[in-house]
Amino acid sequence: MSVDSEVLELISLCKKGHRRAQFDLYGRYSGLLFAVALRYTNTKIDAEDVVQTAWIKIFSKLDSFSENNSFEGWMRRIVVNTAITLYRKNLKHANQLDISDVHATPMDLEASIKCDFTREELERAIARLPEGYGMVFKLYVIDGYKHKEIAEMLDIEVNTSKSQLSRAKKYLQNELCKMEKKAQPNPNQKQD
Repeated sequence: MSVDSEVLELISLCKKGHRRAQFDLYGRYSGLLFAVALRYTNTKIDAEDVVQTAWIKIFSKLDSFSENNSFEGWMRRIVVNTAITLYRKNLKHANQLDISDVHATPMDLEASIKCDFTREELERAIARLPEGYGMVFKLYVIDGYKHKEIAEMLDIEVNTSKSQLSRAKKYLQNELCKMEKKAQPNPNQKQD
C-alpha cells in the first residue's frame, strides 16, 4: 500500500525540518495514534506519554520509512513498541509464570454465543483486563501479532503468551457474563 502524494509531501518537508509540515502531519494522525496508545496503556496520561515519545521517534526516524509501505502502519508499530517499552518499565514483579492454559467448557462457549454486546461494552471489558493479560490479548487479537512475536516484544516465553491469552479470554468471558446478568431484569422484582 503506497502513501498518497499529500502525505509524501508532508513527510518530505518534515525530513527537511519544516515545523508547519510537522504540525500538519501531527494534526492528521494524532487522534489515531492516541487511540492506539490508549488501547495499550491503563490511563490517558500514560497514553499521552506514549504518543509524545512516539512522535519524537517518528520525526527522528522518518528517513527509515519506506514509501512503498503503509505510513499509518509504520507509525502504529512505533506507538505499540513505545507502549510496550512503558509496560516493561512499569512491570516490576508481575506474575508472568508459565501456567497451564485455561480452556472454556462447551457450556461457556454456548453461553457466549447467546450474548450480544455493543462495541462500547466490549471495549470497557477489554480495558478492565489485568495488565499482563490485556497486553497479550490486544497484541494477538486486535493487532494480529503471533505468539512468538509477542514473546519477543514482552520478553516472555511463547507458552506464557499463550496462557496469558487464554486467561484473558476467560476473564473477558466472565466480565461479559456479569454484564449480561446485570442487564437482565430480575424476575423477583416488582414491575411498576
